[in-house]
This record gives sequence, structure tokens and C-alpha cells, in this order.
Amino acid sequence: MKKVHPVINRQNITVQYNSNGRNSLSRAQSLLGLNPKKLRRLPHVFSRVLELPFRSDADVSIVENSNCFRFVAETDGVSEEFRAHTVQIHPGVIKVVVRQIGDLESTLDELEIDMWRFRLPETTLPELATAVFDGGKLIVTVPKREDAGEGAWGGKNGGFRGGHLVIVQ
Repeated sequence: MKKVHPVINRQNITVQYNSNGRNSLSRAQSLLGLNPKKLRRLPHVFSRVLELPFRSDADVSIVENSNCFRFVAETDGVSEEFRAHTVQIHPGVIKVVVRQIGDLESTLDELEIDMWRFRLPETTLPELATAVFDGGKLIVTVPKREDAGEGAWGGKNGGFRGGHLVIVQ
């Protein structure tokens, strides 16, 4: 029986690729003067959110005018007492939670996944949101800043803020 031993002079493949902690792609990037992008935490895309006490597939009409957003939803078999509470999740991240008064304390601390949510634009004032029950409908009003203009989403310029749309072919 013959024993086979590995050759000592050859380098292991893992040593070749992991030498100095860099691979060939990062070496090429450093030669070209490119720094590989490090993973960064994304900015809070949804810094203002409205959450209603309905499932995510509920029918809610959304009306925007010059001074507020108005959300109207039909309610079946629920009490008439709702409140809008502003919750600061993280500095700069605000969530407006609308709940029935009796259910408020139990649901603010829980993470609910299948809830109706709407991203509010930066022109809104979520701290001043109100919830009113009127004729079987829940009406939530979120005011906008006075300098917000006609449309918070840039409605006057075809949906684009501050300029004209130029198409280049």
C-alpha cells in the first residue's frame, strides 16, 4: 500500500484568494482608484406613516387638498370613539396610529403586520392629525404645512416637483 502526501510547495486555493484579505476584484478597484462601496444604512424612506385600524386590503378613500390629507373609511360594527396618536419610533421617524380608545394601550406596543398604512409626504404635520367618527365612517385628517402649496406630491408640474419634465431620446 502506497501513501500519498500533499505537495508542500503548492499554496492552498483559499490562501490564494484570501491573501491580505483582498480578492482580485478589490485589487482591480484599488488600482483604478475606485473604492468598493460599503453597506450603509439607508435613510428612513418612510419617515412619516399613517396606520389605520383596518386590514391592509381595506377600501380607504384618500383626498388631498391645499391644506390637508383626508382619509375616509367605512366602518362596520366598531365603536364610535377613535383617537389619533403620534408615536415617535426613532428620531425623525413618526407614525400616526389611529385606534379605538379601548384598544389603544394594547396595540401601541405590539407589532401588527396586516394593517392599512399610508406613507405621508414631508409637507404634512402628523402631530396634528385628528380622527372623527361620523355616520358610520372614520375620517382621519392630517394637516399640511402652510408653505406646502397645492399638491404635496408636486401636482402642478405633472407630478414632478420644482421643474419641467424633459424627455431625452
